[in-house]
Amino acid sequence: MSNNKQVIVLGSGLVGSLLSIILTKHGYKVSVYERRLDMRKEAISAGRSINLALSHRGWGGLRIAGIEDEIKKVAIPMHGRVMHAIDGKISYQPYGKEGEYINSVSRGGLNCELMTLAEQHGVEINFNKRAVHVDLKNNIVFFEDESGYKSQASADLIFGSDGAYSAARLQLQLTDRYNYSQSYLEHGYKELTINAGANQTFKLEKNALHIWPRGGYMLIALPNLDGSFTCTLFFPHQGKPSFESLTNKAEVQNFFTSMFPDAVALMPNLVNDFFSNPTGSLITVKCAPWTFENKLMLIGDAAHAIVPFFGQGMNCGFEDCAVLHNLITKHNHQWNLIMAEFEKLRKPAADGIAELAVQNFIEMRDLVGKPEFLLRKKIEAAFSQKFPRLWKPLYSMVTFSDIPYHQALAEGKRQDAIMEKIMALPLIETNWDSDDVINKMHALCIANNDTIVL
Repeated sequence: MSNNKQVIVLGSGLVGSLLSIILTKHGYKVSVYERRLDMRKEAISAGRSINLALSHRGWGGLRIAGIEDEIKKVAIPMHGRVMHAIDGKISYQPYGKEGEYINSVSRGGLNCELMTLAEQHGVEINFNKRAVHVDLKNNIVFFEDESGYKSQASADLIFGSDGAYSAARLQLQLTDRYNYSQSYLEHGYKELTINAGANQTFKLEKNALHIWPRGGYMLIALPNLDGSFTCTLFFPHQGKPSFESLTNKAEVQNFFTSMFPDAVALMPNLVNDFFSNPTGSLITVKCAPWTFENKLMLIGDAAHAIVPFFGQGMNCGFEDCAVLHNLITKHNHQWNLIMAEFEKLRKPAADGIAELAVQNFIEMRDLVGKPEFLLRKKIEAAFSQKFPRLWKPLYSMVTFSDIPYHQALAEGKRQDAIMEKIMALPLIETNWDSDDVINKMHALCIANNDTIVL
């Protein structure tokens, strides 16, 4: 389709690059402006290449862009969680039914692939262009590069896909009656590495996400194609223990040796990584409206930054792109209708996954290694297999379906109430798979028949 509209996309990150491809496919002339240098020509700084968990919703966006098959070649399936207890005991929890899994992908590698594909579609990407001001009335964006050189560009439509600290959103915050909130967890994160074995072999189970849950904090590890694992320590900023309290090499070594003994044995560069890699913050951003006069729209983290504990930040942003693609077709490029419906559909979903992500942090950090939690998940999986229309586990609703996040959140709360009653049944540890338990659970589901359509 031929389209004369000029489009500016702020940010060439994952969502911005995918968005630019989709808009180009709809006939728009797209120019992307990125504050950083071209990451394809620069070494990704240590500690900033955290892996992503690509799942169902994300694949939908990549499919529209025509890159699904290419990314599958560099994705490592992770079929479940492997929990590492402090005493060395290992337990396993599958993520879904047979054939359902999430995928470990390199953030940098995926971003580079998307940018290259965007350019192949005719998208112009301008690097070293930091947006410093957006003239909302006239749709002009003013830029500055590292040397201080100033420039500007105008367009019919502007999309702010410039992340949690969005310059486009900042401009909206200065308008009248704008709702905005940001909140930080008391925890931050730091990237660490488990090296590959000889001949790029994996020192841990390759097709799993590894978790070392320790109550107030945790370590996770995702596999890389070269046999290494990218680890992330989620740890309090302050208090004891915390990033603030570990001040020298001996303290770091002693702490990890006592709390993550099996991981430390695989991390010869631990101490150097700990002190040389940056400490990141974990932010949730909520705002409204996401649009201005049908000329500017926020998307991805710029509209709804979330913490990473459901692995849905990128997947949610890619789902944004897929929804927008469908609305452009539905409303035939009438942006007053597209923007209004986009926000109506995606704002509740974004608020839902923001709550779910924090909730899942508590689950991963505090619960995943506990026998009661594992038993509960086993009961849910068995019941779901027997009555798939009555019960879809929350993780599966979020990760392996298109059910809107806020509906999954509501259904998850309904399921929690049922499971509280099931787990309180006498001798549940031994009778969990009995007909009595199954019948009781079935009766509770039927009695509370406001379940969503699965």
